[in-house]
Amino acid sequence: MTRVTTKLGEVLHLVGGRKPQLHRLPKAGYLPFLSAKVLRGTEMPEYGDPKDKNSVLARADDLVMICTGSNSGEVFTGKIGLVASTMARIDVSPSINQSYVRYFLQMHFHLLNGAMKGMTIPSLDRQLFNALTIPVPTLDEQQRIVRRLDEAVERIDIAKANAEANLQSARAIFESHLNSVFADSGRVFETEELGDVCDFKGGAQPPKADFIYEPKLGYVRFLQIRDFGSNRNITYIRESTKNRLCRSDDILIGRYGASVGKILTGQTGAYNVALIKAAPKLAKLEPSWLYHYLRSDAFQSRLGKIADRSAQAGFSKDDIHAFPIPIPPLTEQQFICSQINRLEEQIQSLVSNYSSKLVAIKELRSSLLRQAFVSDPELV
Repeated sequence: MTRVTTKLGEVLHLVGGRKPQLHRLPKAGYLPFLSAKVLRGTEMPEYGDPKDKNSVLARADDLVMICTGSNSGEVFTGKIGLVASTMARIDVSPSINQSYVRYFLQMHFHLLNGAMKGMTIPSLDRQLFNALTIPVPTLDEQQRIVRRLDEAVERIDIAKANAEANLQSARAIFESHLNSVFADSGRVFETEELGDVCDFKGGAQPPKADFIYEPKLGYVRFLQIRDFGSNRNITYIRESTKNRLCRSDDILIGRYGASVGKILTGQTGAYNVALIKAAPKLAKLEPSWLYHYLRSDAFQSRLGKIADRSAQAGFSKDDIHAFPIPIPPLTEQQFICSQINRLEEQIQSLVSNYSSKLVAIKELRSSLLRQAFVSDPELV
């Protein structure tokens, strides 16, 4: 059966948002200013007068699309407020069901998001948007497709929520066990000050001119928090006594900002000033015991309090010298660490399984949308 189609620009109209005068507190009749962060619930809104000449109103059943930035093409509905200048309200022809359009745009998110225009602030390619071809069956047929998609998406969302909950539970099991080990060990075994049993060495920051971007004899990887473990944007630095070097079994701790307390290991190279190397200096301290201690709340909660007091949200080796670390006999450390490692392997297997399920669920959703709008709608 031949399907009737039309260009998106024939049945939709984008009304760009603007920025009216805003106030932190709402007044009578004022509405929230709908920025992307407000729509996601990650930021409290400011408020504006819907009668302001720069106000673009969105009703609860309107579609609102992000038009600039990394999430351009994302669509929201169910919000009442004033559309931000980075967004647009989508006015829909009476011949098209709103939810039908929303699902169609969700199917094309990656296309729209990947074809943004502009150098400084990438934005939606409206020409591409308007040129997209959308099937236009009868309204009754559109509503039937929407009902089928609503039912399927609801089941998918339930499966996704269950997989995410299981993923969180698996991680929480390991964290709970790890934290209990060091909480209990502090009561059972003698403790030492961390600085007395461990050496700390801060990293170095060579000049940019010393970096190269391809591996070369005599050069090592330059380790930074932002690309640790990544194969993208890797830089290399000459192996030199002036640079602080680490082996794969060394432990690195993030020192500043959002990276404070992040524990890194398993890499060789030179490390920068945002990292500090920790190494046991006594034979009675097992490296794995130190590694797990640094990941536990026994260390992380104390470190967080120290970092919060710093203007740069960071710490120095002197700040953590007096932290107490339990020191069981070496054989006991090794036994406990083997148990922790065994549990972590089991948890990682569960995490991998649930992560794979989440990928499959995402692919299933995409497949359903393609089936609805690309295949024969009778199959939906």
